[in-house]
Amino acid sequence: MYTLTAPSSLLLVFFCCFSLNLQAQTGSHHEPVRYIGGNSIDPDRHEGRLRYAIGVESRQTLRVNRSQPELADGHGWTYNHASNLAYWEGKFYQQYLSNPVDEHIAPGQTLLITSEDGRRWSSPEVIFPPYPAPEGTEIPAGYDGYMMHQRMGFYTSKNGKLLTLAFYGHTEDPFEEGGIGRVVREIKKDGTLGPIFFIRYSSHTHWNDSNTAFPFYQSSPDEGFKAACEELLANTLMTLQWRDEDNGMDGFYKGERGGSAFSFFTRKDGKTVGLWKRSMAALSADGGENFTPSVRAPTLTMAGGKVWGQKTRDGRFAMVYNPIDIDEYRYPLIAISSDDGIIFDDMVLVQGEVPARRFYGRWKDFGPCYVRGIVPGNGMPPGNDMWLTYSMNKEDMWVSRVPTPIRHRVGGPVDDDFDQLEEAGLVPDWNIYAPLWAPVNVVKAPDGPGLALELKDEDPYDYARAIRVFEESKAVHVSWELMVAPENAGLLEMDVVDQYGNRPVRIKINPEKQLSYMAGHLEQKMGEVKAGVWQKLRLEINAQPFGSYDLYWNGQLVAEKIPLTEAVKSVERISFRTGPYRNLPNRKTPNEDPVPPLPGADDKDAMALFYIDNVKVSD
Repeated sequence: MYTLTAPSSLLLVFFCCFSLNLQAQTGSHHEPVRYIGGNSIDPDRHEGRLRYAIGVESRQTLRVNRSQPELADGHGWTYNHASNLAYWEGKFYQQYLSNPVDEHIAPGQTLLITSEDGRRWSSPEVIFPPYPAPEGTEIPAGYDGYMMHQRMGFYTSKNGKLLTLAFYGHTEDPFEEGGIGRVVREIKKDGTLGPIFFIRYSSHTHWNDSNTAFPFYQSSPDEGFKAACEELLANTLMTLQWRDEDNGMDGFYKGERGGSAFSFFTRKDGKTVGLWKRSMAALSADGGENFTPSVRAPTLTMAGGKVWGQKTRDGRFAMVYNPIDIDEYRYPLIAISSDDGIIFDDMVLVQGEVPARRFYGRWKDFGPCYVRGIVPGNGMPPGNDMWLTYSMNKEDMWVSRVPTPIRHRVGGPVDDDFDQLEEAGLVPDWNIYAPLWAPVNVVKAPDGPGLALELKDEDPYDYARAIRVFEESKAVHVSWELMVAPENAGLLEMDVVDQYGNRPVRIKINPEKQLSYMAGHLEQKMGEVKAGVWQKLRLEINAQPFGSYDLYWNGQLVAEKIPLTEAVKSVERISFRTGPYRNLPNRKTPNEDPVPPLPGADDKDAMALFYIDNVKVSD
C-alpha cells in the first residue's frame, strides 16, 4: 500500500482543486459556440459550392414594382428590408420596413403581409405610416427627415394579444440622439389593427407624450393591451432586441452592449446564447438578465448581416447566416446544426439564389439579407419545420421553410410521381425556389388524372427552380417525364449536378421547343419537342473521371458515351430551371444619376410553362 508523504499530499490536493476549476474553452464564455465542420464557402459561386439542406421551400412574398405599384405594395417603393415573422391563431405574419429608393433616406414606413399556409400571401398593408410629426415640430439640426428602423417585429403576450412593433427615428442616423421611440399596436383576430402608441421613447432625447405624434401606451383604455405592453417591457430577452436604437441611458438595459442585431437561443445545458452581427456571442446563466462580455467566435465567418439562432422542433439547434466577410455581398444563406447548442457542424445551403437587383439603391447589398426566424413565444406553425424570413437584395421579401432534422444526404432510390401529394401543397424532399412571377406548384396533370409539378415563369429577371437531391453516385440511372405546354414561350434547363454545384450533364428545351444537350463544350440538337405530349428522358451516367452518359428520348437511344461537360467524381441532384444558369449577381451600376432600373423590370415576360412527373433515380 502506497502512503502519501506531506509534499505529495499537497500536490494531490492542488491537482484536484485545479481539475475541478478547469473547464473547456469551447462552450464557456470564452467561446460560447463553435463550428467544427471545416468547410467554408467559395465566394465566387453564389451557391458557395455547398450541399443543399434537403427539402427547403423558398417563396417570394413581395416582388417590388415601381411603375405598377398595384402589382406590389401599392406604393412603388423599392427598398424593403428588416423582415420579421410570427405565427398566431393559424396565420403567418410577416412585417418589414420600406423606403422609396434608399436605405436610411426618408420617408419610411412598415408593412404587414399574412398567409395561412406560408405559400400564398396577402397584399401588403401599411401598419406604421411615415412619421406624422406634430405641427410645429422641427427636425433637429443635422437630420433630413424621418425613417423606420427595427430589430423586432412581434410579441405574443400571455393574455393572448399579438403586438407588432417598430421604431421611429431621424434620417440618416436613427440611433440614440437620432431616435424618437418605439411604437406598438395590436393585431386583432379579425385582422383589424388597434391604435398606434409609443411603448418607449429614446432615452437620449427629450421626446415624450407631449411632443410626439402618438400617445403613450399607458393612456390606452384597453387594460388587456396595457398589460401586454407591461409584460413585454419586463421581458429582458425580448427588449434586448431594441438596444441597437437606444442604448438605455436610463438603465433600462442590463449589462454591457454585446453587439448589433441580437438573437438568442437556450442551449441544452440551460445557458442562453446571445448572438450578434460580425460573429459576436455571449452567455447568460440567468435567462438573459446578465450576459458575459461578448466575444468574437473565431470559427464563425460573418460580416454586417444578421445571424439567427434557435432550438429546432427536432430538439436540436441551428444557426443561420451569410458566411462571408464582405459587407456588400450577403450570400449564400446557410445553416449549421448542433445536438447541444455548443458544437455546430454540417454547413448546408438554405438559399443560394441571387437574382438580379432590378432597382439601384444605397446600401442595397446582394443576396438574402438579414435573416430572422420566429422568436420564441411568437408561435409554432404546424409541422417540424424551421421558418425563416429575409429580404433579397434589400428589394423583395421572402420566406423559407426548412424541414428538420436538417439533412444534406438521402439514401436509396427515388420514385416521385406527386400523385399522393396535395395540390399547391408541400413537395417532400424537393428544394423549391418560387418567385411570385415564377411559381412552382403541385397541380393536376394537364392530360387527365394524377398530379404533376408545374414550373411557370413570367419574370424577366428570375426563374422557377425545382431540385431533387438523390443518393451520391458514381454510376446512376436518372429518368423523368416532362410536358411542354402549348402556350410555352420560355426555356427549361435540366442539369444533373454534383455536390459542389458543377453541372456535368446539361439538357435544355429552348423557347422554340428544340431539345438539345451538351457534349463536352458543344451543343447538340436532337429535334423539336411536341407540345402537350409527355416526353420521357432517361440518362445512364458514369461519373468516373472523364466520364460520359447515354441519353434516351422516349425509349430510343439518342446518343451514347456523351462526354461530360465538367469532370466530376460523382453526382447527387437533378435541377429543373426556367432560366439560364447564373453565378454571381450583377455588381455593375450604370454611371447615371438617378440610376435607372433594369429594362422591363416591372413587366411580365413571355410565359414559360412546363410540367415534370415520374422522376426516378436508381443505381
